[in-house]
Amino acid sequence: MHLRSKPWAGDWLAEHSNIVIDQDRATAQIGQWQSLFDQKQPIHLEIGSGKGQFILGMALAHPEINYIGMEIQETAIAIAARKSFDQVGTLPNLRYIYGNGNGVETYFEKGEVDKIYLNFSDPWPKKRHESRRLTYKSFLNSYEAVLPEHGEVEFKTDNRHLFEYSMVSFIDYGMRWTAEDYTLDLHADEEKVLGNIETEYEQKFMAKGQPIYKIKAHF
Repeated sequence: MHLRSKPWAGDWLAEHSNIVIDQDRATAQIGQWQSLFDQKQPIHLEIGSGKGQFILGMALAHPEINYIGMEIQETAIAIAARKSFDQVGTLPNLRYIYGNGNGVETYFEKGEVDKIYLNFSDPWPKKRHESRRLTYKSFLNSYEAVLPEHGEVEFKTDNRHLFEYSMVSFIDYGMRWTAEDYTLDLHADEEKVLGNIETEYEQKFMAKGQPIYKIKAHF
């Protein structure tokens, strides 16, 4: 969903360039992301952070991990980063990228990211838009380029078609990925929901009684 632009967003991002890295700076940061955090720790990346509830919740719950939220919409990334900053200031283990998630290998080198999260991505339901889905083969290739061997992608959606498409995509793509850990109703599974951090969309769909689908895939 495209958010209505906020007149304050651009200025706020410019004033807080220490926590929000724009696309040009992000490409120059390749291989050096640990330098932006207080401690050298595993890096987890969320592609499509929206208003940032998930990535902030993860950073607060897991101080032993460094988190990066990536978002292409200026308004969304500004809302996410400002929400974080207003609540807790500059977290030592949380940064943001204001940039396009298509081609993450232009921002990170092999093994620099330990895990990737895809939460409630746009399903792009029309066949002609298949290549825009974040579990399309070209995206999986990009994820392989930045994850270590056996690196993991964690995927959540409310869209049954996108879930089924993603399962097939993980399994079929080069026969390299496995997606054996999945659920058709996350919040009905006491084991898999343990430690789950909800996104804004997740709460919205749960309130409507819709099941949340989840996949953990690795290669």
